[in-house]
Amino acid sequence: MAEKDIENLMTQQEHIRNIAIAAHIDHGKTTFSDNLLAGAGMMSEETAGKQRALDFHEDESTRGITIDSASVSMIHEIQGEKYLINLIDTPGHVDFSGDVTRAMRAVDGCVILCCAVEGVMPQTETVVRQALKELVKPVLFINKVDRLIKEVKLTPQEMEKKFLSIIEHVNQLIEDIAPAGYKEKWKVGVGEGSVAFGSAFHNWALSFPYMKEHGLTFKDVIDAYEDDNHQELAKKAPLHKVVLEMSIKHHPNPIDAQKYRIPKIWHGEMDSDVGKSLINCDPKGEQVFAPIKIVVDKHAGEVAAGRLFSGTIKQGDEVYMNSAKRNVRVQQVSVYKGAQRIIVSKVSAGNIIGVVGLKDVFVGETVSKNPIEPFESIKHLFDPVVTKSIEAKRAVDLPKLVEILKQVAKEDPSIKIEINEQTGESLMSGMGELHLEIMENRIKTEKGLDVRTSAPIIVYRETVAKESSIVEGRSPNRHNSFFIKVEPLEDDVSEAIKSGDLREGRVKKKSQDVTDALSKLGWAGDEIRNVRHIYKGNMFLDETRGEVHIGEVIGMILDSFEMVMNNGPLAREPCMKVKVSLVDMKVHEDAIHRGPAQVYPAIREGVVEAMKKGNASLFEPLQIHVIEMPNKFLGTMTKLVGGKRGQMIDVKQEGNNSKMTAKIPVAEMIGWSNDLRSATEGRGVSSLLDQLFEKVPASLKTDVIKKIRSRKGLSENQ
Repeated sequence: MAEKDIENLMTQQEHIRNIAIAAHIDHGKTTFSDNLLAGAGMMSEETAGKQRALDFHEDESTRGITIDSASVSMIHEIQGEKYLINLIDTPGHVDFSGDVTRAMRAVDGCVILCCAVEGVMPQTETVVRQALKELVKPVLFINKVDRLIKEVKLTPQEMEKKFLSIIEHVNQLIEDIAPAGYKEKWKVGVGEGSVAFGSAFHNWALSFPYMKEHGLTFKDVIDAYEDDNHQELAKKAPLHKVVLEMSIKHHPNPIDAQKYRIPKIWHGEMDSDVGKSLINCDPKGEQVFAPIKIVVDKHAGEVAAGRLFSGTIKQGDEVYMNSAKRNVRVQQVSVYKGAQRIIVSKVSAGNIIGVVGLKDVFVGETVSKNPIEPFESIKHLFDPVVTKSIEAKRAVDLPKLVEILKQVAKEDPSIKIEINEQTGESLMSGMGELHLEIMENRIKTEKGLDVRTSAPIIVYRETVAKESSIVEGRSPNRHNSFFIKVEPLEDDVSEAIKSGDLREGRVKKKSQDVTDALSKLGWAGDEIRNVRHIYKGNMFLDETRGEVHIGEVIGMILDSFEMVMNNGPLAREPCMKVKVSLVDMKVHEDAIHRGPAQVYPAIREGVVEAMKKGNASLFEPLQIHVIEMPNKFLGTMTKLVGGKRGQMIDVKQEGNNSKMTAKIPVAEMIGWSNDLRSATEGRGVSSLLDQLFEKVPASLKTDVIKKIRSRKGLSENQ
């Protein structure tokens, strides 16, 4: 495929489709991507489905799962017209779901892959939720149909029934999750061709319009397998042709998509020049680029892969990084062919590209020509809840470890890194044990550094149980007083922050979206005006009236509020659902007596004291898992869950298999995969459905706080 063709098509926005493939683990996404690559002439058809071309890390091949999302640009011809498909293959394992969330920022459509035998699984629900949150339009591909014929031996009528139940399930999810205005519009249907089915492993697919056009029926599919001639089927109905035709017909091009996606992900002035150029995906407008992944290339250094939403970008352009607040020069622009990067002279809006030269860039940055309102931060569905301390085996390698950890945090923003350069010990937090194990392994093998890690540590949360009395926080020089109270944040507000309806960040005086979101929740105008900061699920309100100096100290007050929310009073764990109100203040007339050295300690002391008076309590993370196993292991599993302080929520039995939904504290889940394996003789599968925080049982609270404080080297008494 000529690189020239790609360059030409990159300027024809109506002929571009930016899509992602998303599904539950092991439902066949990477095998499916292989087929699309083969169709675009980028690998041989014989190896398609076996090669897993987009798994290019060694650990992905050995484990047989996708860990990183991978992108590729390819050309597909339909009715004599060429289209450029920018495709991102994403991971299915829940520990890597952050990668899926980030991929959704860059695409406008996604193919939801679903196994015909297993149906809609917990992680399928998660990826549908992630797509709809970013207003990414779904289509459905039902994979592994060969298993229905060969293993389950269904008749054509039974197969249709099975497909309809999967389609109904997916449409129910869209109904439940999609924002108003998209619930009906985006449902998938067989008739209009937004559903296809097939076998990625055997390289064939069918959709209703394709079957009509080529005179194919379900019976042809069953006959092909009975005569052991599925190769013939793959020639008549090649997967890449059917799926890409479905994508071209049902997924929007960047111009149409940005009209409704930009107001959802960018909260600047829509009437401004940059706002208009973003909404119109204008190649002549101002450059705006959003990185979704940082890859470290051993020759080029850091490559920021992401979506160019507006303008045209070329080597030598000077651009501005809005979060880092500095100008940098673009050294190279490229497009992706899997692990290969093709350098191009320039790229226009609406494409997924790689940019070299954005020094110390991170995912979630907004890169533009001039300073602008940044994109809404990418919200992950799950927070990191398991932490390990990590240190270099040889003291001399400490600087190298610090560098590598900074790199790891960039390459995978779902990993949270805290570096302590003094002690040489650093903390690495991830979604689960597997996530941390993979990262540790990559540091050792790919980055060549010998490290030691501790046993997993669980990250708790701190909050308050009731409204506190008003507490005075006094500055060290005794010239400034701040009067503070805290109370639990209302559940509906907390939900709105979590879902992204109420966005986090410091609130400007006339922030329309914050006003709209809180009005919907029944807040009065006066109360909304008091909101100054929404930070990591907590809120700060300024209820002072007519204070002359508030403008000069509010920045320091909000900094101090963040410090306490990051390190709560009980065990220095992060806080959640805390509402802090500044009720009154008395500050010194002279600015020299109310600097940071006075304000920070006063606010910190006030908030900490108020939280203690508000009955500060400790919450632990719990995960809701769906565990599937043969019926005979149900008793053993019930015992295993009970032994881990778990609660059974639901049990369903279908034929010889059982499906148990259980809620288990993360603290008890260390070694879970081994326990599950031995309890079910390797035949049990567990997948994460949701994550929540609940109060640590009173009988354990003191002990848990004591352990955390001693691990952090804090004094016994708070």
